Order: sequence, then C-alpha cells, then structure tokens
Amino acid sequence: MPQAKDLQQAGPVMSWTLAGLALSILLPSLGTSIANIGLPTLMEAFGASFQAVQWVVLAYLLAITTLIVGVGRLGDLLGRRRLLLAGIAVFTVASALCGLAPALPLLIAMRAVQGLGAAIMMALAMACVGEAIPRERTGSAMGVLGSMSAIGTALGPALGGVLIAAAGWPAIFLINLPLGALAFVLVYRHLPASAPAAPKDGTGFDVPGTVLLAATLAAYALALTIGRGHFGSLNLALLAGAALGVALFLRVEARAAFPLIRPGMFGDASLRAGLLSSALVATVLMATLVVGPFHLSSALGLNAAAVGLVISMGPLVAALTAAPAGRLVDRLGARPMSLLGLAGIGGACVLLAVLPTQLGVAAYLGPIVILTASYALFQTANNTGVMAGIAPAQRGLVSGMLNLSRNLGLITGTSALGAVFAAGGLHITFAVAAALIGLALAITTLLRSPAGRPAPRGEAP
Repeated sequence: MPQAKDLQQAGPVMSWTLAGLALSILLPSLGTSIANIGLPTLMEAFGASFQAVQWVVLAYLLAITTLIVGVGRLGDLLGRRRLLLAGIAVFTVASALCGLAPALPLLIAMRAVQGLGAAIMMALAMACVGEAIPRERTGSAMGVLGSMSAIGTALGPALGGVLIAAAGWPAIFLINLPLGALAFVLVYRHLPASAPAAPKDGTGFDVPGTVLLAATLAAYALALTIGRGHFGSLNLALLAGAALGVALFLRVEARAAFPLIRPGMFGDASLRAGLLSSALVATVLMATLVVGPFHLSSALGLNAAAVGLVISMGPLVAALTAAPAGRLVDRLGARPMSLLGLAGIGGACVLLAVLPTQLGVAAYLGPIVILTASYALFQTANNTGVMAGIAPAQRGLVSGMLNLSRNLGLITGTSALGAVFAAGGLHITFAVAAALIGLALAITTLLRSPAGRPAPRGEAP
C-alpha cells in the first residue's frame, strides 16, 4: 500500500496547505461583511453621508467583480503560488492603510486596492486545490473552503461590532494584519509551486480583453447598485454600456491571438451549466440576506438584535454543512450532489412562498436552514464538478469565472429580487426564486455531463 502510506505521510503538510488556502478564502469574505457593520460609525467619524460611506463597501466589491477573471488568468501565466502570495501581501498592506486612512476618499481608494488583493486570493485559492490536494479529496477541500467563506460572512458583523466598541473603526481593518501574515506564511511554506504557462505553448495575457471585460462588469455592477433602489436614466445608460461591452468583448476575443476567454470554451456544456447555475443560485441566496431583515422586522416585528440572530443562522448553517457536503461529493459524485442541492434550495423557496406569515419565525427559519444547507452542498459539488474537468493551465481562469458568476448573481439578486420584494412581498419574491432554481435544475440536468468526466478541458485528447 505505498500510495496510501505516502498519502498518510503527506497528511500534515496537506493540512497546513489547506489551512493557508482556507485563510485566503476567509479573509476576503470577512472583508465584505465586517465593513458593513462599520458604516454608521464611519459616517460619524468622517462627517459624511450614507451615499458617500457606502463606497467603502462598493469600491471593494467592484474591484473583486471586475478583476477576478483577469487575475485568475494572470495566475495561470505567472504561477498561481507566486501571485497568491502577492495577493495576500496586497490585501494585508491595503488593510493597514485602510486602518490608518485620515480621510474618506483615501479609505475608499485603499478599499479598492484591498479588493484587488481579495480578487487574487479568491480566484487562486480555489485553483490551487487542484494541484495541492489529491483528486479523491478535492470535494472535501472545496467543502472546507466553502465553510471558510460562510464563516467569514457570519463572523463579520459580530466581530466588527466588538472591535469597533473596543478600539474604534480602524480595528475592523487592522484585524487583517495578523491573519494576513499567517496566511502568507502558511502558503509560502506549504503550498507547492505551480509552473507558469510556457510561452512556447501559445499563451499570453490579453490586455485589451481584460480591460474591456473589467469595464463591462463595472458598468453592469454600477447599474444595479447605484441609485439606492431607484432605477433611472443613469442606470439604463450603464446597462446599455454593459450590453455594448459584451458585444465588443466577444468581437475582440474572437480576433485576439491569446484571448482571455476563448469563445469556444462556452461550447463545453458542463462549464456553461456550472457557471449559469452558480449565478442563478447566488441570485436566490442574496434574497435571503436582502429581503430577510425587512420581513423579520416589519412583518414579524422582531427587534434589531433578534433580526441579526435569525439572519446569522443562514451563514452558520452553511459553515457547519459545507465540509460534510464535501465528503458526500467525494463519495457520491459532483453531479448528483449538485442536483440534490438544487432540489433542496427549490423546495425551501416553495415553502417560503406558501407558508403563512402567521406561523411566525419558525415559518421563515425552518426553510432558511434547508436552503442554506442545500446551498452549501450545491456550491461544493458545483465547484468540484467544474474544476475537475479543467486543464492545469486554465485553472486560475476558470476559478475566476466561477467566482465572477457568483458575484454577478449576488449583485443581480440584490437589485432584482429586492425590487420584486418591494412590489410583491416575501411570498412573491420566493415564488420567483423557486422558478429561478427550477431553471438551474433544468440547466444542470440537460447540459452537464453525466458522472463520467471528460479529459481535462484545454488539453489535447
């Protein structure tokens, strides 16, 4: 049993490697949720309006959304370990500068730089799983990364409140310094180096395509976030600009010598299914975070503390179930677990759409527990299934595309399902959400390859 013995001996090293990758996922999630809790304090500290301080959050999210595909591809070309270390360093230094910022414009600028580091960490941590973790344990590793993302989301509000009360708003950024340093040391010491793509392989970095994609994504994200729920002429102009950007991007990529995203990649039905399903599920998940607080406070009459406790149950359930979900994916396969996760999310949405408000908190919290546990299963299975068929030279790019599909879903969910809730209430919102999950089920059933995976995409047969 030499292979089993070798794997056992490599166990401690592998655990430290996974710990470094897990921290690289935890910190970007924490960077999003911990800043939200600090916005009222920042308004007082800088004497600014809400519209001004909200850019502390928006600058970070826009940087991640617009850059994540490009930095994923750059990692494929330069070496994923090298760029991941650079991303951790950028994130950590930018966090220090955020905490020391004397004025709001500088803080917003440093948050954008922090978002660059976060984009690198999110794109490359997942991509590094394929080369650092044995294939038979990929699902478990993806489950651990999913747990870290959920823990970061759940931990942010509580930790941020404690830090602000104890040491003021700079502490919500300075907390990243020891955590970032630890992540850097773990990745530096334990993650094996990845060979960059060789120029003779016909690879290069597509600067025009990267800039055009970033501008297109920025236009789309701004169209759905500015205006505080009022969709006006500026939003329409930005959406039109995003649509034009998509057309130009496809035209540029079709003619590029080394395209950022080869249009032919989307001929792969499994990749299309994974990306589309990820975006649809993220759209629905965001409804629980955006719609939930309003329903709990206005319809059920809960106070702020009770609302926070109920809302935190979703990320907590996801954190507890992601790792076991990974083990299920390893044993039973990615595709059936993706379908099971989608079925659970869809069933929970139906319950939220039909259960009467008179049943109280239980009628909301019960389905939410089902939904978030099913989301953890789907996310782990979907990420595992997509990344399993990717050639090593494209792992960073496709990991970035997966994260991008999720971010676009979160942005779309905030705007679109928030508008549905404002117009029709909770039951209509989750009826629409159930229809979206039905679409994701159809896509996964019809497009994704059965259990037998093809040869890694991007490699010659």
